[in-house]
Amino acid sequence: MTETGVRDLSIDPKLLRAAADRIAAAADRKISRAETLLVVVGRGTNDPDANSNISKLARMLWEGMGFGWAEVAFSGVAHPRVDMALTSAARLGFRRIIVFPYFLFTGILVKRIYEQTEIVARLCPEIEFVKALYLRDHPEVLDAFSDRVGEVRDGQPAMNCQLCKYRTQIIGYESDTGAPQAAHHHHVRGIGADLDHPHHRYR
Repeated sequence: MTETGVRDLSIDPKLLRAAADRIAAAADRKISRAETLLVVVGRGTNDPDANSNISKLARMLWEGMGFGWAEVAFSGVAHPRVDMALTSAARLGFRRIIVFPYFLFTGILVKRIYEQTEIVARLCPEIEFVKALYLRDHPEVLDAFSDRVGEVRDGQPAMNCQLCKYRTQIIGYESDTGAPQAAHHHHVRGIGADLDHPHHRYR
């Protein structure tokens, strides 16, 4: 198999859980998560929508797992590249930096990500750099592929809102699954309510 960054499955909740497991396995308790910066590395494409999925994933892992900060990086095409992101991250004052390649398989790019991590680690010995394992054959990854095969077979692909915290269990927000949807504005009383609020005056 050749390596690949995750694209079509990049916002699948099962892959999110797999990513969280890989990162958690790398984050021992000697240094708190609040003192840890997470760097999520994607393949990088010329499609900004695909690249934005990495940013969304990083944000969900950051908030859901309680890290002190998170950055994104790309192995190619898109910016910031891995070496630039790691060098910048090292200046932020965190005791530990976890580098997680959001890739399905190993290969030249994943090896290069780990090599670049080692280079920056040698330049910043006061910081602990940890290389998290890529997705690989995590059970949640296999289940996600099985789901996609079933969708193709049944002709019922899932909607793109599958990461809504009210629809499925999301890392850090598991208790919200199945709850009534709540607006992020405290004064909004329902979906579509307060349409005269300044936020809704687009016309």
